[in-house]
Amino acid sequence: MPATPPNPARPLDVLWQANAILWVILGGEGLAAVLALAPGLAADRLIYFGLASLWIQWTALLTLALLYLARRQLNRLRPPQVAAVALVVSLALCWLITLVIRGYLEPGQGPGRVDWLGLALQVSGITLTFGLLGLAAFHNHWKGRLAAVRAKQAELEALQARIRPHFLFNTLNTGAALVHARPEEAEQLLLDLADLFRAALSGPAELPLQDELSLARRYVEIERLRFGDRLKLDWVVPGQLPEVRVPALSIQPLVENAIRHGIEPSPTGGRLDVAVAVEPDEVRVVVANDLPPAGTRPAAGHQVGLASARERIEALSQGRGRLTTRVQGGRYVATITLPL
Repeated sequence: MPATPPNPARPLDVLWQANAILWVILGGEGLAAVLALAPGLAADRLIYFGLASLWIQWTALLTLALLYLARRQLNRLRPPQVAAVALVVSLALCWLITLVIRGYLEPGQGPGRVDWLGLALQVSGITLTFGLLGLAAFHNHWKGRLAAVRAKQAELEALQARIRPHFLFNTLNTGAALVHARPEEAEQLLLDLADLFRAALSGPAELPLQDELSLARRYVEIERLRFGDRLKLDWVVPGQLPEVRVPALSIQPLVENAIRHGIEPSPTGGRLDVAVAVEPDEVRVVVANDLPPAGTRPAAGHQVGLASARERIEALSQGRGRLTTRVQGGRYVATITLPL
């Protein structure tokens, strides 16, 4: 039974990205300039621009800050509900900031010549208008993200269907060869195989990092029985890992790619390294393998799993996670970076 397609991971996260905040600031300044240049304005335009800019920036940035603080609760709501909350917060902040600014500026001072009620109504109306436009944009973004994740899930299921036959064939051959000579290893191989196929056939679309690494380790142990001393493994994973989720079968394809295209074609095999590094703001999973000697016939097949893993990681993490590959010092290195 195929896994249920996941909901997009934290669609509100797009609001906290640097480029989104920059556009909010630039848009606020542009809006303040439009208000200051409006015909028929009685107040000094430069003073009016400064007040409108202060007003709009405080309203917009405080709204984003409050939404960020309530992000866990908001992520449980539907996009129209989130938009309604954002509009109410924006309008409330708009009038609150009006009272605060006016309290600091006495009517006899130069800025006091500004029509406070008119400015408040203008900013409120524009806030409402831009909020509705933002609702439409956010709803389209959310629907697009959902469609992208569903598409990647369908691609994953197609990939699983292509991988299972050849992997199952090789594993069963290995198990048959071990049954009489090393029955305990044959039993462990079948248990690892059962765990892998359980995850592939009916597991969730997302897994904790610890569980995904465990599946990848089972895959490596199966392949070690097939390759013997040709496959040397260096597995460096901390005992305690942060609670970060990854797409199911996103690390295993990296390990499979390393073995199939790096270790298997080489007559002498090679070394496979899997390491996890935990930083204050991110986790890095590095899978590296020795490259086969020059002139070695490459393994057949396309690296579809690698591309699928990259796109699913980016979709799940709203573009903050990434999968990069490089060749360095005679080794092929794949690195998954996940935000915390």
